[in-house]
Amino acid sequence: MPIVLLGLSHRTAPLAVRDRHAMPTNRLAEALCALADYSAVREAAILSTCNRLEIYADVDAYEAGLAQLKEFLTTYRQMRVEDFDKYLYTMLGAEAVEQLFRVASGLDSMLIGEPQILSQVKDALRLAEEAGSIGPHLGRLFRSALQTGKRARTQTAIGRDVVSLGSAAVELASRHCEITHARCAVVGAGKMGTAAAKHLVARKASSLTIVNRTLWRAQSLAKNVGAASAPLTQLSEVLAQSDLVITAIGSGVPIVSEAMLRGAVAERNGAPLLIVDIGVPRDVEPSAALLQSIVVYSIEDLRDVVDRTLESRRGEIPLVESIVASHVAAYLEWYQTRGAAPLIASLRRKAEQIRSVEIQRLFSRMPELDDQQRDMVVAASISIINRLLHGPVTKLRKTVAEGPPEDEAQLAETLLDADAFGDRLQRQLDAHIKP
Repeated sequence: MPIVLLGLSHRTAPLAVRDRHAMPTNRLAEALCALADYSAVREAAILSTCNRLEIYADVDAYEAGLAQLKEFLTTYRQMRVEDFDKYLYTMLGAEAVEQLFRVASGLDSMLIGEPQILSQVKDALRLAEEAGSIGPHLGRLFRSALQTGKRARTQTAIGRDVVSLGSAAVELASRHCEITHARCAVVGAGKMGTAAAKHLVARKASSLTIVNRTLWRAQSLAKNVGAASAPLTQLSEVLAQSDLVITAIGSGVPIVSEAMLRGAVAERNGAPLLIVDIGVPRDVEPSAALLQSIVVYSIEDLRDVVDRTLESRRGEIPLVESIVASHVAAYLEWYQTRGAAPLIASLRRKAEQIRSVEIQRLFSRMPELDDQQRDMVVAASISIINRLLHGPVTKLRKTVAEGPPEDEAQLAETLLDADAFGDRLQRQLDAHIKP
């Protein structure tokens, strides 16, 4: 089963490494097209989220496929050799299938059961389809993963009491400042920024300002939560006037620089400023955390908050794992028997030829049948064909799953004895229309 996975995540790589290799959405199409140029890669999809970069591929052979995926990372992503040894993981076959299903179900997230991951898996499928890099094997794999994730959330409580990075950021901030007395700002009006803003309002923040590069999006969110808004060009002024700032952009370039914060410190006369940076890559320049009276928390600091908040969800993990296992087994069964499809098509064509001949023979013997009666006989013959084929098709799938046949034509002929099949069809049709 030549499906492979190459990736890194919050489980294997520190934030700095994940920052370096985060792949912005607007570059994914370009990356998928670049992957298509590698000869051993038949299909590919990239899942890039806040906490992971995973490449799924259907390859000609494991060794050649993995070698070319690593070559892609060293050239297109400029990944250093030491990253391979320390942070990357590889999974092959069933293990790779299970990993994607666990990801879609929220089992492999830093926030167990997070709701965003399912839409991110859906986006990965859509982008791969648009780029033309995905085919029948990975296409079915990702659609099965989406079904697994949806079932996990509807049949278990893995997603109960929705927790997001935005809400976790507010919870962490509340442990270090009094939000009801704090002048707050949220930088970013996307999903995480929106979640943070809503939780700050729920905690009755003294004031709230939404800052975003696109002003109308900041204004829209601000209107929705009852806050003020400002363009990103006014970020320095907002920093100087805030006590708590949550950043959630992750554009790849730090938007809060050390120089910017030095200016804010000078204007604040020593008043402390708390910043919670949940952008991936980070929004705050790392050296800024060394400034006096500035406290910066990153996404890594949310682990304790997440662990406490999600304790109730852990009891659902065995149920979700059972769902994942059943979907993995179903996909593996399909993958192993996919070679039976052309044989089944051949079998059905042969059966249809026999059906057509027998129907015409029957009609020639019974010219008194009117059009309505003939239509009824045709419908009955099709139903009989489907019943008669059930056994041979099931046997064919099982045979192919055990190993590819040496002579496909001979196998189909053996499974379908034409004379016996025609005799059974004739007898059943006669019985069906017998007065």
